[in-house]
Amino acid sequence: MLTYVGLSHHTAPIEVREQLAIAADDLPGVLAELGRRFGAGTIVNTCNRIEVYLPGTHERADVLEFLSQTTGADRDLADRHFAAAHHLDAVRHLYTVAAGLDSMVLGEHEVLGQVRAAFSAATAARTDDAMLSRLFHSAIRVGRRARAETAISHHAVSVSSIAVQQARALYPETEHATVLVIGAGEAGRLAAAALIDRGVGQVLVVNRTAERGQALAAELGGRALRLDQLEDAIASADVVIAAADTPEPLVTVPLVHAAMARRPGRPLLVIDIGMPRDCDPAIGELPDVTHYDLDDLQAIAAEHFAARAGEVDAVRAIVDQEADRFLTWWEQLQVAPTITALTERAERVRQAELTRTLRRLDVTSEERVHLDALTKAIVKQLLHDPISSLREFGNREVFVDTARRLFRLDVIEDEDDGNLDAATAGNFRADDPSGA
Repeated sequence: MLTYVGLSHHTAPIEVREQLAIAADDLPGVLAELGRRFGAGTIVNTCNRIEVYLPGTHERADVLEFLSQTTGADRDLADRHFAAAHHLDAVRHLYTVAAGLDSMVLGEHEVLGQVRAAFSAATAARTDDAMLSRLFHSAIRVGRRARAETAISHHAVSVSSIAVQQARALYPETEHATVLVIGAGEAGRLAAAALIDRGVGQVLVVNRTAERGQALAAELGGRALRLDQLEDAIASADVVIAAADTPEPLVTVPLVHAAMARRPGRPLLVIDIGMPRDCDPAIGELPDVTHYDLDDLQAIAAEHFAARAGEVDAVRAIVDQEADRFLTWWEQLQVAPTITALTERAERVRQAELTRTLRRLDVTSEERVHLDALTKAIVKQLLHDPISSLREFGNREVFVDTARRLFRLDVIEDEDDGNLDAATAGNFRADDPSGA
């Protein structure tokens, strides 16, 4: 049915995640290659997780080899940190992610948008299929139900709200603070917007692409600066939110040291939510510099866990309910071709035998209509119980296999005239049940 192979902040520290991260600009190409290799698939790619979902059963080693070849990820490193699950366990895992139970911050909202974005990316890359569509749409439903029917997200914190919390601890009067956003992506925008909602003095935006930086600055009511003005921007800032997702750190020790020399005695808070990290963690050792990366924020988030932990069981009940619902849909999908094949085979037998019989009888057109209706009714009655049993017990592979064998559903028809082979027709004749 389904294969999941992935890692998250639960299985890999940030030093490992940033080595294995898939850059946002590279994701479309990786998805395209995923489609060529496996036929269909989706990748949930965030700062805290890389998760591959593939229809069917696939070996973990094959998926890791694919990631190594397409992204350059270290194969041995990936082997130590990627987990795998199959079928209903994989379905439950995605539902758990969408519900916020697997997040760094329990019950946070942002992951639901990330799940939705993952499927949108697969759709754009044409690597989706009917099963993945059902899976991800139902996962989004799980996430919505969890937040609407339980208190898992009541008073929830997020990476953005933690950033606000830490900024206010350092600068109680944030309305006088200057906030620098490095990167013009969604993560930086959300964190900056959360700070702005509390009131800040000034917003600066630095981005590698000037046009995107200017667009975000306009949205936030701030001012855009060039990348070569980064030292000036840090020298002016009180709070830095780094979310540029660059391969190498943009915020280095020499850069921050030079900026701090221009503002002696003035503290600086740097919150790095990039993946890979945008800041050299050693900047936190400089005087007056406080630095947090994603793993530091995870430790802070753990302090907020107890307030919503009581809702976990209620959310897990929703996950289990929806997983059972998905399984029922999948089982019916698997049984449907057998039921269709059975009814089509029976109809071909009926028509063949009726035609053979009518050739030997002298009947009127009206009598032909009556005979046609009579044979249809007989076939319908004969198939009623087998089809009902298939619908009820078709999830057990033996039932489907037995039905296909008993009714010879896999026998190939004569290609010359489209009629049933003699043995098959004989097996269905009421006047010769032995087929002799």
